[in-house]
Amino acid sequence: MVIPILVIILIVAGAVALVVVGLRYSRMKQDSDVDPILARLAEATQRGESVSLEEAELQQPFVERVVLPMIEKVGEMSARFTPQKLLQETTLKLELAGNPGRIDAATFLATRFVGAALFGGGLLLVALSARTWPVGRIVVVVGLFTVIGFFFPQLWLQSRINRRQTEVRKALPDALDLLTICVEAGLGFDAAMAKVAEKWENELSLMFGRTIREVQLGKTQREALRDMADRIGLPELTSFVAAVIQSQILGVSLAKVLRIQSDQMRMKRRQFAEELAHKAPVKMIIPMAILTFPSIMIILMAPAAFQIAGAFGPFLGG
Repeated sequence: MVIPILVIILIVAGAVALVVVGLRYSRMKQDSDVDPILARLAEATQRGESVSLEEAELQQPFVERVVLPMIEKVGEMSARFTPQKLLQETTLKLELAGNPGRIDAATFLATRFVGAALFGGGLLLVALSARTWPVGRIVVVVGLFTVIGFFFPQLWLQSRINRRQTEVRKALPDALDLLTICVEAGLGFDAAMAKVAEKWENELSLMFGRTIREVQLGKTQREALRDMADRIGLPELTSFVAAVIQSQILGVSLAKVLRIQSDQMRMKRRQFAEELAHKAPVKMIIPMAILTFPSIMIILMAPAAFQIAGAFGPFLGG
């Protein structure tokens, strides 16, 4: 029984490590436009070494040479049979999550099948190595873990979306305060956003910095702000962007609008915290029912059970 458990732990740990390494490499690949093989060749040339293209490719890690290309091929094959609407929805979710790993929708959908194969195939090997499991148990356990492996990337992505939106919701009131101070000091709205992006290091400041870069590359400020709100998908940020655009159209004082928005965002953040506090007792019921109540019942009922067993034991033949 110990060997199957160890095999399960190794399979899960290997799958998690594979995903982490793959996402890290994908992020490095997207952040840099230089081919890693060509970069290795350039480094070898600078050192005065004669290295062929094949040798430079073999110097790459196994994950970069074999595993990641296989996942990309699976993603390309699955994209041919995947509905366009599903690809668009997955792309939107990846954008809402901040595009972790810088992967596309097809590759992410391929990871769901890879996860299902890893979890289901691993449990199948464990069941076959045990040789004592009935067929019904094997089918149920393998099917359950296959479903878990298939939906695990989706659950992970949704958790990233929720965490990102929560971080933006917490930082928004303070960012609006700094924007208000900068605008009242005489800075323009773009310069105020750049100042926020310079002072802080969070998801909201990164979005502000990206918006400023898009404006510098030629996109209008309104389009850049709307795209920023769409990339986060938070109602509070969408309301803030709409208020800023409307103030610019109507000629209302931007500093006054920012101050009003800051007060509203702080009130919404307090309401969100109160909502989480009210949900906490309800969420505590399940762990209390599973962990706390059985222990209390054992502590309370064990002495009575021993007394009853001692009193009625002779009559019951004990």
